[in-house]
Amino acid sequence: MDPNATHFVNFQALLIGSKRKFDERWKQPFVERGKLEDFKLIQTLGTGSFGRVMLVKAKKDDSPFALKMLEKAHVVKTKQVKHTISEIRTMDSFDFPFLIKLEYFFKDNVYLCLVMPFVNGGEMFSHLRQQKRFSEELTRFYAAQVILAFEYIHFLGIIYRDLKPENILIDCIGYLKITDYGFCKKVDDQRTYTLCGTPEYLAPEIILSQGYNKSVDWWALGVLIFEMAAGYPPFYARDPMKIYEKIVSGKYIPANHFSKSLKDIIQNFLQVDRTKRFGILKGGAMDIKQHVFFKEIIWDTVYYKTMTPPYAVDVPEKDDVRYFEQYTEIPVKKSSKNLFAAEFAVISDRFVRVHW
Repeated sequence: MDPNATHFVNFQALLIGSKRKFDERWKQPFVERGKLEDFKLIQTLGTGSFGRVMLVKAKKDDSPFALKMLEKAHVVKTKQVKHTISEIRTMDSFDFPFLIKLEYFFKDNVYLCLVMPFVNGGEMFSHLRQQKRFSEELTRFYAAQVILAFEYIHFLGIIYRDLKPENILIDCIGYLKITDYGFCKKVDDQRTYTLCGTPEYLAPEIILSQGYNKSVDWWALGVLIFEMAAGYPPFYARDPMKIYEKIVSGKYIPANHFSKSLKDIIQNFLQVDRTKRFGILKGGAMDIKQHVFFKEIIWDTVYYKTMTPPYAVDVPEKDDVRYFEQYTEIPVKKSSKNLFAAEFAVISDRFVRVHW
């Protein structure tokens, strides 16, 4: 029997069970676990408009974690309260090998704190920049994990909308963890119209305000596969408007070293006409899995992580930070008053509706 066919049956059953668990988790009361004093702050791993991510260690057993600290004042000022609450709940309810899971969540007077596993291999972006481009074997291996993750996310009725190398972490054995759920949205079978995401990865239907669903994630996977294999995205310009023009036209030039099967799988993703785009045709993700580019992939071995990764990250210690940039450390803010208590009390209400 075709191992891919066997996988399809097993994976469908797994998805059905996963959705049941997700729905149950989503409906449960949201319970805060832990406090900032439970962790030793080691160093900053990344910063952004949201706040910063720090390497921390649990005081009880010295286990390393990644702590995302969101300053409540900034979240309120930028009108991202519902958006942020949605991200927290989504992370708390996800349970899949290639998606970051929320370990603990708590608030103090100044911050919202999301404690996640520390994935010590760093961002895919850093490795891609260092290697210039990935081999087709490595590109295929990474793409396979994203495909399984998208199958899971889409089965839950959620779209991701922010795929890019900066949002993919590599663990110590060489497997992926997709992170940053800020643009995730539960749409089920409905369409949404929000313009959001990274310019080079936006699908034509987002730019044209046509209304979209999971189609945009499969387009973004085509862009990611191209960038992994080439070292640069298929649609690029200094001016974002020029990028959008190229995307809407659907015209790009494959790198000379791309194999025939690689060119073909990318072409099937980067279809401006959604009636021809892989992932949303009648065969769904099976059209992708059965494509010749993935003929060497035995999907069960990817899901269960029994396949030997083509590339191993050199991280001898579980708290090794060599693949993260160095940042100037900034003192953690303190306040004697619980800032914006009313705005974030809604986190205990799991049924908040997010309209964006």
